[in-house]
Amino acid sequence: MAPSRLYVKGRVLGHKRGKRNSRPNTSLVQLEGVDSKEAAQFYLGKRVAYVYKAKREINGSKVRVMWGRISRSHGNSGVVKTKFRNNLPAHSFGASCRVMLFPSNI
Repeated sequence: MAPSRLYVKGRVLGHKRGKRNSRPNTSLVQLEGVDSKEAAQFYLGKRVAYVYKAKREINGSKVRVMWGRISRSHGNSGVVKTKFRNNLPAHSFGASCRVMLFPSNI
C-alpha cells in the first residue's frame, strides 16, 4: 500500500505587491489542483511549510522549515495569501511548499 501524503503541494509565486511596491509580509501561493476562489475556501487557516536545505547542520540536519498560515484567497484563480512568521526570502519564489491539512474544521 502506498503511503498517503498529509499535505498538498503549493508553489510560492512571490510577495503581495502593487505595481512598484513589494509587501514582503504577505506571500502568494498557488495550490495544486485548486483553480477557483470557492475551492480555495477549504484551505483558509491551514498551515504552510516552506522546507529548504541550508549549508550548516543544526542538530544533525541541514533541513530547515519556515511556517506560515493561509489567511485569504487572492483573485479568482485559486491563489491564496499567506503570512509567515518570518518573511519568505526572494530565493523562495518559484519553489514548492507544503500546505498541511491541519487544522481541520470538518
